[in-house]
Amino acid sequence: MNAESPLAAPLVAQPLTSTAFAPFGTVIEAPTGEGRPINGGNARRFDLLGDLQLDADGGRPMLALFRAQARSFPHEVTEMERHALGSQAFVPLGERRFVIVVARAGDAPVSHRDLAAFVTDGHQGVVLAPGTWHHALLAVDVGDFVVIERAAAAVDCDVCWLQEPLRVVAAASR
Repeated sequence: MNAESPLAAPLVAQPLTSTAFAPFGTVIEAPTGEGRPINGGNARRFDLLGDLQLDADGGRPMLALFRAQARSFPHEVTEMERHALGSQAFVPLGERRFVIVVARAGDAPVSHRDLAAFVTDGHQGVVLAPGTWHHALLAVDVGDFVVIERAAAAVDCDVCWLQEPLRVVAAASR
């Protein structure tokens, strides 16, 4: 942090909505509607992730489990990452809230003005569009998360550092 510059106001994570998150990807949440019956009518199916992009340059789908510790907030963000060749999805198992800090695909974000932050309600997940800059998983609640991402021999993770640290505040979403 430059001693001559004032501390940037904290970035308050807003409740996650499909509309607000659209520039960065897709929100995964329980749909409204009937779905379609399966298993002899004992279940309803809702197809949620029709646009995962995981096969660029020989990539294949990878299903992983992240066991996350709860982070303390405000949380200092100093770096962001992106996966230019594939989508990445984060889905909580059980009622687990998390904060997602994002910036649009393209040039690396350099300041707080380039970023947005969202907090889930514990039942929502997200699919990040390829190239979307994001911070690593910031769990509000300790727990497990299913992560779907592109796997390939070559690593697809670019990292950038912000000019100054940014404090992210997790607003209440319940």
